[in-house]
Amino acid sequence: MMVVLAILLSAVFSYLLGSFNSAILVVRLLKHKDVRDYGSHNAGLTNTLRCFGKGCAALTLLGDMGKGILAVFLSRGICMLLDTGLTAQNDVHFIGYIAGIFAILGHVFPLYYHFKGGKGVLVGVSVFLGIDWKVFLCLIVIFAIVLVISKYVSLGSIVASACCPPLTFLLQYLQRGDLPLWYLWLNTGLAALMALWVIWMHRSNIQRLRAGSENKFSFHSSNSKFDA
Repeated sequence: MMVVLAILLSAVFSYLLGSFNSAILVVRLLKHKDVRDYGSHNAGLTNTLRCFGKGCAALTLLGDMGKGILAVFLSRGICMLLDTGLTAQNDVHFIGYIAGIFAILGHVFPLYYHFKGGKGVLVGVSVFLGIDWKVFLCLIVIFAIVLVISKYVSLGSIVASACCPPLTFLLQYLQRGDLPLWYLWLNTGLAALMALWVIWMHRSNIQRLRAGSENKFSFHSSNSKFDA
């Protein structure tokens, strides 16, 4: 019963945490303006960078990634407070994945902003930083390689997301060979849910990629247009 309660509390608190929009909060605090009134009207990292500069964008980046990491550690803290018997040594990855899924859900459908949010890429990636930094590092490297080769941020996000489930299984198997196979598949399945959700949120980008109309990212232009 305590494990079930821990899962429910982790899901609720992670959704509420994910619903905070870093771009809106940062721009309001520093510029006393609403980022949704400028540029593409999107309350995300890209529009914040274009309209309010690197400082606001950096804080937005930290805020979005911080939500995913905090959700994972919050879920582990709940497990400890409720005395579920699950510890980091026993492996509480699946609680972290559930927390991550609901943090992404809150970011995409934020309770505080009429359920209109972003795509959840940064939140999703940061969840893996909280769970397993090796998976996080692999995803960042894959994203960077695809971005450098293709110049498409969206394609890098999609490919990295697609690589997430097999990387999760492989690295956990290599690191924790003592875990039962069904548990590895549980963690992999939860990671796949996060990956599929991020890819689904990029469906408009996929259409533009297929049509050849997706904006490329330029490493030399401050006015680069991209939508991750």
